[in-house]
Parts: sequence; C-alpha cells; structure tokens
Amino acid sequence: VIRHRDVRASYYGVIDKFRLQVSEQSQRKALGKKEIIATLLPSAKEQQQQKEEEEKRIKEHLSESVFFEQTLCQPENRTASSGPSLLTVFLGIVCIAALMLPTLGEMESLVPLYLHLSVNQKLVAAYVLG
Repeated sequence: VIRHRDVRASYYGVIDKFRLQVSEQSQRKALGKKEIIATLLPSAKEQQQQKEEEEKRIKEHLSESVFFEQTLCQPENRTASSGPSLLTVFLGIVCIAALMLPTLGEMESLVPLYLHLSVNQKLVAAYVLG
C-alpha cells in the first residue's frame, strides 16, 4: 500500500515513479522489477468546485465588461425541414433494392445476370444503409 500523506492542490499533476523489485527472501538478487508511474489527481468533488469557481470568475468578468451589440432586424428566409432529405430517402431505397438483388453465382433467378451483385457491392450497400 502506497499512501500520499501530504496532499495539496499544488501537487496535482505531479508525476511520481515507484519501482517494485521482486526477489527471493534468501537471496539479494532481484528476480524482476517494474516501474510504476503515478499522477496525483484531484477528487471529483474538488474538480467540480474548481469548475464552479472558474465559471463564477467568468461571469464576474463578463458582468464587469460592457458590451454593445447591434443587430439587424431581417426576417430569415429559411424553410424548416420536417424530415430526411429527398437524397437520403432515395439513397436508402437504392441500398435496400441492392441488398434484395441476387448475389453473383445464384443460378435459379428470374433477374437478368447483369443485375446480380457481388458480395463486396452488397457490403457497400449495407454499410451505406447502416
């Protein structure tokens, strides 16, 4: 167990290294070793407090500053879209149709041979559809 006894905000982000060495009790020769890197981080509660303090400072700074804005009153000529675009719907239908076509190598099909798709073409259609 390794404990950091002197925890201060000034130590946050400081990187410490610990070396573990494994050896037999009767011998001094090390069987193995490993360096462990540890970084002291603030707790979630302290991070939340720091965030709130920073937001307060920003709000105070903004309230002390005076901003003058000029806005032009122009009506916007945007049309609100109520769903997916026509291109998206068309692309989806094409991909579904491609997945329903027979795969190359299927002999018992009423569909002409030039409409048989390869596995790779079907994979692309499935990817685009997903």
